[in-house]
Amino acid sequence: MSLMAPEFFAELCLPFHDHTVVANTYYAAPVPGTPLRLRIDFSRTIYEDTYGGLRLAVVHPDRGEIDAVALSFLDHGTFHRRDEATNTPPNTKQYGTFDKHHRPGEPPWKGAVTAGLRDAIEQYTAVWFPGARAASAPRRAAGRTPRSTPAQPATPAGARTR
Repeated sequence: MSLMAPEFFAELCLPFHDHTVVANTYYAAPVPGTPLRLRIDFSRTIYEDTYGGLRLAVVHPDRGEIDAVALSFLDHGTFHRRDEATNTPPNTKQYGTFDKHHRPGEPPWKGAVTAGLRDAIEQYTAVWFPGARAASAPRRAAGRTPRSTPAQPATPAGARTR
């Protein structure tokens, strides 16, 4: 059965308008006019056809892969609700993972909460692609409200004011 990668990446709502999905891999040019590209693949587990997260890589057309990081579904709470609801025990093949087998009409990652993954991807790309978020902000605003950041105190903690 199909992994349905285009649908998975669409559900992530990544803020990059210049992107494509080829087979099970997402490619993006987060900042137009620069040679660096972002590649996102599913990371495999020790079990056949089972995926435990995403692998992000920054790729240069001449120098190849420059940097990579693995984001596990477990660390980002992607399947926490699903596993809790189905009483899936930790340290099993199904815990915090998905495989490519699924019911017709349902995605293999049914029950995933992707906000933690999306935030981690955005944090990673902010390092390698400064300005990518601002360049893609209009698309992002359509599907998701931006997180607010707490206001900084006017005076340093412990400072006296009159």
